Amino acid sequence: MAGNPRNGRPYRALCAWLRAQRLPCWLCGHNIGYDLDARHPLSFTLDHEQPLSRGGALLDKANARAAHRRCNSSRGNRTTPPRTPVRPTLRW
Repeated sequence: MAGNPRNGRPYRALCAWLRAQRLPCWLCGHNIGYDLDARHPLSFTLDHEQPLSRGGALLDKANARAAHRRCNSSRGNRTTPPRTPVRPTLRW
């Protein structure tokens, strides 16, 4: 039985490489709390631009993106980022 490929050294190295760049979330554009606990909704997660379930490569640097845990979860396996709701303003 093969182990989880996300627990392997190549995947951890890819996460470390992406984390070291300190990029903002590619889905919402806001800064990521790189020092937050991994369970926090605004913490760093590695997101794949082309979802793995749709043929994306697990260890491809060109497919890896930095994202908030919340943004990554809300996107699911869609190929396009979710739309952000437009907030109404009081400006007339």
